[in-house]
Amino acid sequence: MSLNKFEIFNAVIELGSLTRAGESLGLTQSAVSHAISSLENECGFSLLSRGRTGISLTSNGERMLKYMQEMLRWNEQMKQEIAQINGFEVGTVRIGTFTSVSTLWLPGIIEEFSTEHPSIEVRLQEGNYREIEYWIASGVIDFGFVSLPVSESLEIIPLHQDRMLCILPDNHPLHNVNGIEYRQIENESFIMPKTGCDNDVRRIFQRNQVKPKIKFELEDDYAIIEMVRKGLGISILPEMLLSNLRNEVCAVSFHDTPSRTLGIAVHSIKSLSPAAKKFIACTKSWLNHQVYSTNGSQWFKGDLMPYETK
Repeated sequence: MSLNKFEIFNAVIELGSLTRAGESLGLTQSAVSHAISSLENECGFSLLSRGRTGISLTSNGERMLKYMQEMLRWNEQMKQEIAQINGFEVGTVRIGTFTSVSTLWLPGIIEEFSTEHPSIEVRLQEGNYREIEYWIASGVIDFGFVSLPVSESLEIIPLHQDRMLCILPDNHPLHNVNGIEYRQIENESFIMPKTGCDNDVRRIFQRNQVKPKIKFELEDDYAIIEMVRKGLGISILPEMLLSNLRNEVCAVSFHDTPSRTLGIAVHSIKSLSPAAKKFIACTKSWLNHQVYSTNGSQWFKGDLMPYETK
């Protein structure tokens, strides 16, 4: 068995297609198919199920994939360590992210990181909180941006407290209230972020024993804002997403100022690759110099949560 075959197999699973895997690796579909067949022969059982709807992992393939991904991860780390010892800088860092981080943080962070480390490739995989945790645990990504808490099996690097605000049409009776009470919104039509993205909001309701009247559930945060704009309900979203609210929607704080804690989760801080450690250091440096605003009020500058990367 070879790492080259593991890489091909992993690419097929990540991209969901022999053709796309071949394109990403510079191989023909025939070469990819031959590599997979050879790997299956060496294992003595099928790894992929091929049907009219595409390819999928067999149960045995699922068991083998995690070992292949772990070997590929350690191989990548070894190559980075060798390059670093020889005074070079190479590698790939794979990062899990979600909408608000992808929109507000990562463009600036990647721009700065790429300037400082042009030979390190950055790959992003966007999903919801649960998917990101799964990708970290299964080795698909090196680390992921998350909203805490996360599974106890993961190690965390807290970064920032992000206020959770109530968003309302600007003609709503509560639009100019200084500190909304939860009882004031309990009977309002509520637009809930879809399962997997709603942890922060449901946590607020559970803690305050609120049973919202959920009218819609949407996964896209900006679709929620548009629904609020049309007067179809109210919602609760992180302040990061609300820095550029247009007319007809306003963001109002709650009396107890609930927030979510954003951070980075990893399988093991100690075993992070050199490239991943450099990206995390760049992230902390970049965040420490940012200022955003919600309806004109500054909310973020240099308030990184204290944590020393091991």
